[in-house]
Amino acid sequence: MRLTFLFVCLLPFVLSRHPNVLFLVVDDMRPQLGCFEGEDFPAHPHPQMHTPNIDALAARSLLLKRAHVQQAVCAPSRASVLTGRRPDTTRVHDFLHYWRETGGNFTTIPQYFKENGYKSVGMGKVFHPGHSSGQDDPISWSEKYFHADNSHWESRMHNTWLAVNDSEAEQFPLEDMQLAAHAKQTLKRLTNETQPFFLAVGFHRPHLPFVVPQRFFDLYPQEKVSLPSNPNAPIGMPEIAWADNGELRQYKDMRNGKWYGAINDTLPDEVTLNLRRAYYSAISYTDSLIGDVLSTLDDLGLRDDTIISFWADHGWQLGEHGKWSKSSNFELATHAPMMVSVPGMTDHGVVTEALTEFVDLFPSLVELTGLPAIPLCQQNSSNVLVCHEGCSFVPLITDPKRNWKRAVYSQYPRMYISGDVIMGYAMRTQEHRYTEWLTYDAGTYTPTANIHSRELYDHVIDPDENVNRVNYPEYASIVKELHSVLHAGWRKALPPNI
Repeated sequence: MRLTFLFVCLLPFVLSRHPNVLFLVVDDMRPQLGCFEGEDFPAHPHPQMHTPNIDALAARSLLLKRAHVQQAVCAPSRASVLTGRRPDTTRVHDFLHYWRETGGNFTTIPQYFKENGYKSVGMGKVFHPGHSSGQDDPISWSEKYFHADNSHWESRMHNTWLAVNDSEAEQFPLEDMQLAAHAKQTLKRLTNETQPFFLAVGFHRPHLPFVVPQRFFDLYPQEKVSLPSNPNAPIGMPEIAWADNGELRQYKDMRNGKWYGAINDTLPDEVTLNLRRAYYSAISYTDSLIGDVLSTLDDLGLRDDTIISFWADHGWQLGEHGKWSKSSNFELATHAPMMVSVPGMTDHGVVTEALTEFVDLFPSLVELTGLPAIPLCQQNSSNVLVCHEGCSFVPLITDPKRNWKRAVYSQYPRMYISGDVIMGYAMRTQEHRYTEWLTYDAGTYTPTANIHSRELYDHVIDPDENVNRVNYPEYASIVKELHSVLHAGWRKALPPNI
């Protein structure tokens, strides 16, 4: 089966069945991949990355080089991507709330495919597990959800990283190794099904702790790893923009009573270098497992019948600005890899620099598979089961340089001891990142007009976001314009004629 743009429009009528979907998800992966080398690559310096399998997939995909998540932390981001709605609509800004209880009984991507004739199978970390997804959102799947048994390794995951002896990893496979093996077995089983399949595989790395076989550490010799070029917080950054590196500080090797994650409280150089090396190793480890799954897809002769979606739930900071992890509105937190491989349409690779958002994935996959189109959500969609708050990026396959979104939007909450909530609304345009921290009404899930702080980073001269220029007189007119665009909202930033 070779898909063309015409066939996508006529799929239900000319094909015996819809194409399969392999839905690959990774955790905490910034676009530190070979296929992103260039101006969209994370802050330098960096070693040569070893990601041959993801790079090969990108070479056969629509590579969305400037895709941004809607909130840079696991549960809210995944709830947003998988429902196609923004965090203020899902009402998921943390790990405590489940969108079906707080936002509405919204249909998810795998659920929509299941309800339209697909066998929907999930494994690993697709939704954030636990209450924020109602325990992996059972209604989304056609069969029992799979999680790997990680009991052998749990007692050794108290530090931020561990280089695992390769022979021990073979005897006691790591969580993601088990996941890849189960994905391969599932692909073989699904080959015999009469239904098309939607197979979602969610890898846990490169999330902390970086527990990775030694051979992947060997790809990054210590002398090839460098310190970040910008270890201090941005000049003029408002304090509210900062997160205290709490995720990293929970690990035993970080609890030395000397580092509290405060602004400009940087880690020792040796610790920073070790963490960066371990993170790179975790990326290459994950790449190898993705390669194993894709090799099985090829061995089964399924590549030409299968759309492959690959995305990460958000980016990650590796000591840039003295910041670790995500949980912010900085570029390195919201910018994450996303690509879609469509047989017959992206075989030779398509790269776009258009600004896109992760809420765009739902309508795009629906269009590419020929399922009934889902509408754009109206202003109040809490009672609407199926709609989306993005736009399909399928037109970018045939015209990657076309006029597209004026801006893309992210947000992140902060809470004061007093109980007041401040929501940071960030907007990325072609040249700037602009953020307003607004007092937030947690009862109605809406911001007020009260501006607590603002940030402006000029990516033309400061791509690493080292200077907040919001109060510079020469930027006054730009700030005024960006304020208007931000408050006009995402609907006004959609592509023309969409």
